[in-house]
Amino acid sequence: MNLIDIILLAVALAMDCFTVSIVSGVILSEKLRTLHSPLRMAILFGLFQALMPLIGWLGISLFSHYLEAVDHWIAFVMLAFIGGKMIKESFDDEEEQHFDPRRLRTQVLLAIATSIDALAVGISFACTGYNTLSQLTLPLIIIGLASFVLSLLGYYLGRRFGKVITRRLKPELFGGVILMIIGVKILLSHLL
Repeated sequence: MNLIDIILLAVALAMDCFTVSIVSGVILSEKLRTLHSPLRMAILFGLFQALMPLIGWLGISLFSHYLEAVDHWIAFVMLAFIGGKMIKESFDDEEEQHFDPRRLRTQVLLAIATSIDALAVGISFACTGYNTLSQLTLPLIIIGLASFVLSLLGYYLGRRFGKVITRRLKPELFGGVILMIIGVKILLSHLL
């Protein structure tokens, strides 16, 4: 993957964080006037989004030499599945969330939940030629920073504009389309 692909991938992965942060901003718009809680949430989101691909890469890199013949298919299927799931969820009815985004426990659980998709991306990294940790460092930093920045942005947009954003922007749809495009590009680059 080139730098543009990595940046687009990072933005796509950050869409779940962005969405959760918007919801948190809407919920806390009346209750919270400090930077502590949204900053901690953004740090946790960025950290988990960067760690999950590393965990996926470590798990699969031990077996990648067995998968070289089908690695591009694995990456395509995983990215298409994640992207399709995000697109489907963008059309689901929004459910009322009853949680307190200020609590550390809630923030950690949200960080884990929003970064599960990144675990699969780490597996696709191992299948697309990322053989050493030094090759993976820049993508992990970009993924973590994108999630951090978009989480803070989402929180403040949620505080400011609330539900109007989630109806018009559909961030999960945007993220899902990007993931599917990257998956198709990986597949075509290996087949052609």
